[in-house]
Amino acid sequence: MRPVILCVILLTMATSLHAQTQEDAIKATIQRLFTAMLNADSAAVAGCFAPGAQLQSVMENKAGNETVHTMPISEFASHIAKLPANAADERIVFGSLLLDGRLASVWAPYRFFFKGQFSHCGVDSFQMVKFPDGWKIQYLIDTRRKDNCEEAAAK
Repeated sequence: MRPVILCVILLTMATSLHAQTQEDAIKATIQRLFTAMLNADSAAVAGCFAPGAQLQSVMENKAGNETVHTMPISEFASHIAKLPANAADERIVFGSLLLDGRLASVWAPYRFFFKGQFSHCGVDSFQMVKFPDGWKIQYLIDTRRKDNCEEAAAK
C-alpha cells in the first residue's frame, strides 16, 4: 500500500512542478516584452509576439467615448525603436493566470511611466499560445486611464 501512496504523491508533485514551470515560462515571456520596451529593443519586442498577433487598447477618445484602438505589432515595435532607452517603463503585477495545455490567459494590472513620469494605468489581458520555440503573445488588449489605478490592481 505504501508504494502506491508514494507513487500518487510523486505524480501529484510532478504535475504541480510542470504547471509551475509553464506559469514561470509564460510570465518570463511577458517580462521579456517589458524589458524589451524599457531597452527600446524593437526586435525583442516583436519576438515576444506570435505571427499574426493582435494588439488593442480600450480607451477614451477626445470626445469622451470609449473606443478600441488596434495597432499592428510591427508599428508598435517601430514606435518602441524610436524611444530612448529607459523611456517606456511598464510595471505590472501578475493577477490571475489560467492555463490549459498550450493556451494561457493572464490578467495583469499595470502602471506605465514615460521618461520617469507617471503616464497612465490599467490592465493588460494577454492570450498566450505555446509554440515549439516557447510561449508567445497571441493577443494583448489593455485598458488605459490616468486615475483609479488602485481599482485595477484590486481586481
